[in-house]
Amino acid sequence: MKKIFDYNKKHLIECKNLTKKEIQCFLKESEKYIKINKKKIKKTNLLNGRTVFNLFFEDSTRTRTSFEVAAKRLGADLINVSVKDSSINKGETLLDTMTTINSMSPDVLIVRHPEEGISLKISKIVSACVINAGDGSHEHPTQALLDALTIKKRFGNFKKLKIAICGDILHSRVARSNIEILTKLGCKINVVGPKSLIPKDIEKVKVYSSMKEGLKNCDIVMMLRIQKERIISKYVPNEKIYFEKYGLDYNKLDYANKNAFVMHPGPMNRDVEIDSKLADDVTRSLIQEQVTMGVAIRMACLEILINNKDI
Repeated sequence: MKKIFDYNKKHLIECKNLTKKEIQCFLKESEKYIKINKKKIKKTNLLNGRTVFNLFFEDSTRTRTSFEVAAKRLGADLINVSVKDSSINKGETLLDTMTTINSMSPDVLIVRHPEEGISLKISKIVSACVINAGDGSHEHPTQALLDALTIKKRFGNFKKLKIAICGDILHSRVARSNIEILTKLGCKINVVGPKSLIPKDIEKVKVYSSMKEGLKNCDIVMMLRIQKERIISKYVPNEKIYFEKYGLDYNKLDYANKNAFVMHPGPMNRDVEIDSKLADDVTRSLIQEQVTMGVAIRMACLEILINNKDI
C-alpha cells in the first residue's frame, strides 16, 4: 500500500511553490535515512527495479554524486548522462533528448542545466518524475532542503533563527531557494554583498552591503561561491579586494552571535569567499554535515516522488 504524504506531487521543480507543510514532509521523511546512512549496511530495496537518470549538463560533484549514492542506497538502477555523452553534441535538441529517454520508461529524471526553467518544461513532456538539480541562476530545491535539514539537526527548530546569506546573491540559485524555504519555516534572513550582486527585486529579506551590519545577531552565516567565470572584473575588481570586504574569516564571524555556525553549499573558493581554516573548523563549520544531510534528503525526495507517481 502506497503512503499518503503531505507532499503529493510527482515533480520537485521550485521552492517558491512549496508550502511549509510540504517542506516539513521532506524533512520528516529524511530522518529515517539519516539513521540508515549511519549503519554498516546502508542499502535498502525500497526502489528495487526502478530506474533513475542523472542528467547533468553542467559540472557537478556534490549534487550528482549525492543523488547517485541516494538512488543506489534505495536499490534503484542509476544511469549517469553528461552533456559530452549525449546526442546534443550532434545537434539534437534537449527536449528531443528528454523524450527519447522518457521512451525508455524511467521513473525519475534528475536534471541540471544552465537554462532557467528547463526542468519545468521537461516535466510537461515526460511521464517520469522530474527533480530540478539546478537550472541556471533560478533554483536548486534539494540544496535548500538539505540546508534546512542541517539547520534542523543542529538547532531543533527554526523559530527565532536569524541567518545571513552572503556573497553573489544575484547569480545564486542556492540563495533563491534558501530564501523561499527558510522564510517559510520561520527564519529571518539577511542578505549581504556588494550592491552590484544583490537583485533589485529581492523580497522577504533585509539587505546589507556591510558584513558587520549584516551578520549582527545571526545564528548562521551561509557563504556563497563566488562564480569567478561570471563576476570577477565585471562586478568585483579582484579576489583579494573581495575577500577583504566580504570573505568570511574569524574576525568577521565575531560580528555574528557567539558560537554562530558557518555553512557553504560548495564548491568553495578557499580564501576568496571563506577562510580555509574556518571552513575546516568542525566546531564552527557545518559544511561537511551539509554533504551528509544531502544524501538523506535526496533519498527522501526519491521515495516521495516515486510513491506519488505510483498512486
